[in-house]
This record gives sequence, C-alpha cells and structure tokens, in this order.
Amino acid sequence: MDRRDFLKAAMSASFLNTLPLNGWTAETTATAANKKLVIVFLRGAVDGLNVVIPAGDPRYYEMRPNIAVAKPREANGALDLDGYFALHPSLEPLLNLWGKKKLAFIHSCGSPDPTRSHFDAQDYMESGNPGVKSGTTGWLNRLLTNLPDNRSPVRALNIGPTIPRILAGPQSVANVELNKNRALSIDRPEIAELFWRLYDDDPMLRTAFYEGISARGTINRSMRATDQAESKEMLAANRGALPPQSAFGRQLANLILKEPKTQIAFLAFGGWDTHVNQGAGQGQLANKLSNLALGLADFYQSISAIENNVTTIVMSEFGRTVHENGNRGTDHGHGNVMWVLGGNVAGGKVYGRWNGLANSALYEDRDLPVTSDFRSVISAVLQGHLKLNDNMLKSVFPNFAADKQLENLLKA
Repeated sequence: MDRRDFLKAAMSASFLNTLPLNGWTAETTATAANKKLVIVFLRGAVDGLNVVIPAGDPRYYEMRPNIAVAKPREANGALDLDGYFALHPSLEPLLNLWGKKKLAFIHSCGSPDPTRSHFDAQDYMESGNPGVKSGTTGWLNRLLTNLPDNRSPVRALNIGPTIPRILAGPQSVANVELNKNRALSIDRPEIAELFWRLYDDDPMLRTAFYEGISARGTINRSMRATDQAESKEMLAANRGALPPQSAFGRQLANLILKEPKTQIAFLAFGGWDTHVNQGAGQGQLANKLSNLALGLADFYQSISAIENNVTTIVMSEFGRTVHENGNRGTDHGHGNVMWVLGGNVAGGKVYGRWNGLANSALYEDRDLPVTSDFRSVISAVLQGHLKLNDNMLKSVFPNFAADKQLENLLKA
C-alpha cells in the first residue's frame, strides 16, 4: 500500500465523519443511488405522549397537570399537526418535513411484550423477537443478509463504541465512535504526530487533516459534557449512549455522502428516562428533543439530493405512564410513538389505532396500549423502501405477520 492509499484508508476509518462537506456537489451526491436505512434508538424510553401530543383530548391535561405541553397557540405551546394531535415545540425544525409529507408518526406503537425493564425491552426490540431471550442475532444484521452485498467495508455503520444487539450477527459492521471518551487512536498525541509527519510534503492533505482534526477536537469537547441531573438508573438505561448533540446530523450526512455504498446506519441516544422534572414545553425533555430535531433536520437538508433513497426510523423501548408521577416526571410505560422520515414516506399523517385516554382504553389502567407492533412499522419500511419480498421479511422477523394497516406508510 503506498502512502496515499494508507492515508485514505486511515482517514476513512478514523475520522471520515469529521471532514467538511464543502466541495460536495449535487451531482456528486446524486451518484449515491443505493437505498439506505437509518435507525435512531432513543434509550431510556422517551415519553411519546409529550412528543406527539393528543392536544384535542382534555384528559391529557387532566392527567398531566404539571408536565402537559400547552395547547397550540399558547405560550410554549404544542405545534398543531392535524387539529387533534400536536408536536412538541422543540421539534419545530421537523415541521418542514411534516408539511412536505416526508414525516409520519405511528402512535400507540411498540413491543407486545409487557416488560418494563429497559434492558429486556431494548433487547427484544433489537433482536426483533419480543419475549425471546435465546436469540443471538439482531434484526438489522439479519436484514443485511437480504440486501445486495456491495462488498463495502462500510456497508453497515454503527455510530458508537461497541456493536449493539441490533447489529449482532455474521454480517460485518463498521464502528464509528462517538462516545464520551472518544478514545480512537487518532486522539493519541503520538499517533497524531505520525500523521502530521506523513502530511508534511502534501499541502492539500495536510490542510484536510488539520480541518478534520480540529472538528474532531470540537466534537470531543462537546461530547464530554454530561447532564449531572441524570440518575444512576438513567445512566444504566442509556447503555453508554449519550444524549443527542445536534451536530450528529451533519456528521451522519457526511459519512453517507462520502461512502455511497453504505446501506444501514444505527445511532443510539440516551437520556430519555425522565422520572424526575421532565418538563413540559421547556425543560429536560425539551432540550434533548431540540437537539434530536436539529440533527434530523440538518441531516435531511444535507442529503436533499438523495433524500428519496434514505428512510429513517426513530424508536424507543417503551413509552411512559399517562399520569405524571409525584416528582413531575413519568414512569415506565408501554405504548409509545415511532417516527418515520424520508423522501418516499407517505407523511403528514399520524398512523396507528388511537383509542384515546379514557381509563377503559389504557393498558393496565396506566399506560398507552400497543395497538401497532413495532415490527409492522419496520416491515412496511423494509418492503416499501428496500423492496424486500415476503420470504425475505420472514427471515428478518421470524414468526411474525405484519399489520396490513401500515402497508401504505411508504409511497408506491
């Protein structure tokens, strides 16, 4: 391998996602023709009722006197979606996608397994086999076996320090670390010094390296910031995942635009276990939603030339109680809301069977029920976006029949 090939490989493996997007034209990005799936997992159980809010149901405000998001057009109020449902005000950056019908929500959605354990629920959603603890592979890895093998080393990307359950299996996965320690080799002074020496006689590569390493330093500093209010339980539920930083959208776009053969990317964000001081239109939950929304909006703006080829699913292990608790937070629940974004999404609509918030409609008198299995949402995307046939789908989710109610979630 000559020096230039070595440098190219090192740049790609270590900090490709930190290089600037300048110079990438619409013509260049248009060559990224492969369909792509991005999964964003919110570890800790995000409160779906304060994400997509049933503002048209007075019971919502009765059951959450301190943490209910105000009605649309009130101070710090929710953003009207369809006259009944409304969006948390921190998610305003996504309203453009909603208006263009490129964003959809599926309410009362989740896993049919009744567990309220973060760890079991996350494992079940990542394995794709709720209630089964004996599985060894994740559904995203099984999906890879059904996609054309382009033999790219970055065919599947995990944005995190270790391979999660969802990507476990025989198919290879590339890691891009964004954890709080950021302990990649390039961060070690002695390794960085070697790279500087290699770049000495090439001004262009030296400039690119400087820009990349500078951006990396900025990201490192921001990712070291931690929320001191997080409880030990919340930290455990995060499984090492940090709260979202809005820069992730540009970083992810950069990876995908520079590596058009990437087919799957997985990101996990933590900090959603809001037992205490959850907040309403402002506060703890609002701050995390704001960064998440800014990142997703920036991601789709950055990949606008290929947005029809990229579908994103946002999911969490379960929802939270309908009633707020005594600490102005919420406890572990059941049904939740899933998000689907992309240029080929039949968006501008809240899907799912919504039964309201009457006591008789709640699961165990406390939670939203699960009226749409999370695998039905994913199945609709796999068939509509990645064009999997029924047999392929059965290999991804064995012993499961998808709900036909969601088969039009993706445009034909």
